Amino acid sequence: MTLPHLGRVAMITVHTSPLERPGTGDAGGLNVYVVEVARSLAARGIDVELFTRATSSELPEIVQIEPGVRVRHVVAGPYDGLRKEDLPGQLCAFAAGVMRAVARAPEGWYDVVHSHYWLSGQVGWLAAERWQVPLVHTMHTMARVKNAALAQDDSPEPPGREIGEVQVVEAADRLVANTDTEARELIQLYGADPDRVRVVNPGVDLEVFCPGDQLAARREVGVDPEALLLVFVGRIQPLKAPDLLIKAAADLVSRRPDLRPRVRVAILGGPSGSGLSRPEILEELAHQLGVSDLVTFSPPTSRRLLAQWYRSADLVAVPSHNESFGLVAIEAQACGTPVLAADVGGLPVAVKGGVLVADHDPATWSRAIEELLDDPARRAELGANGVRHAAGFSWDRTADELVTVYREAMASRRPERHSEQAPGGTADGETKERI
Repeated sequence: MTLPHLGRVAMITVHTSPLERPGTGDAGGLNVYVVEVARSLAARGIDVELFTRATSSELPEIVQIEPGVRVRHVVAGPYDGLRKEDLPGQLCAFAAGVMRAVARAPEGWYDVVHSHYWLSGQVGWLAAERWQVPLVHTMHTMARVKNAALAQDDSPEPPGREIGEVQVVEAADRLVANTDTEARELIQLYGADPDRVRVVNPGVDLEVFCPGDQLAARREVGVDPEALLLVFVGRIQPLKAPDLLIKAAADLVSRRPDLRPRVRVAILGGPSGSGLSRPEILEELAHQLGVSDLVTFSPPTSRRLLAQWYRSADLVAVPSHNESFGLVAIEAQACGTPVLAADVGGLPVAVKGGVLVADHDPATWSRAIEELLDDPARRAELGANGVRHAAGFSWDRTADELVTVYREAMASRRPERHSEQAPGGTADGETKERI
């Protein structure tokens, strides 16, 4: 079968802006995914428009990230004070704003809608029906998966989200899973049609995240050259389990007082989700465990500086209770740093240059950390394995595979359409032919 040409994609990410820095609030791996995929698609001559909710009156309606990629801010509800849990009540307003934003575009302007997270899937479902184009959806996280492995003190996802996810699964022409594990979860937990599920691994920016000089990196981020540095990167919430690393470090230095002068823990990220209710909880935990002097907290940082933190680390910990893939793990490995990760979700796919831990017991993690810190040769071997493994992941490959998924969805939904010019031109101001 000859697949149709593809010229323009509408991406929808209601609850978090592609312009936000990952690591705090609702900004995380999804943000990285959306921006990197959009850039890679644009490099292939495919225009991408990203629709997200406006969170400030000072934001321009349209922000062009680069030629072929622009972000449209849609007003839906008040700019400030809305939690992600409040957004279902604004989906109608957001959908109306999306329709108004493209009301003057000719019929057939978009070839496909790609929605990210269930809230966006609800809007994407409507948009795809209105524009008579296929809906491709990526879950990123799923309520039924999260609730099955709920962290202590975390709040379960409400039934309304589960219902919304089931509806999106039924409506989508194609469902993109990050790993085979996630594909099975879509089929087994949500009844997804296996013929409509495609596995596309996320990528990593191998130019930013690559091996480098550890001592130079430590000088830049302010870490003692002799430290044994354990790093956590991510949003501060129970799902990501940063507390587990602090507890494990406390257990380690209590059993091995000889390591206390050198062990350091760096937590990079900001409060998110249920973690917003107690933003100081990790500082309090470190104080209670008597390791405040070993733990430092840093806000989210630039991608370049993040790579320096990875290079500075002796180990990067990913203790999450669930991850659909684990971008932090693949980024750390690309920098040559071994990873200690929970054996959950997509992490067994992401981690080949590290060790998977079977449970979330601080004592188990303490022993695993101890073994690796005591064995520099093993860490070096894992680091080299990680670099080789990460080299097989790239955003270019992700984009190529998504293009195939888009074109399959187009072929199954409707016949090919001809190129048309929208009012004001394409995202970079020029008419583009379909490829």
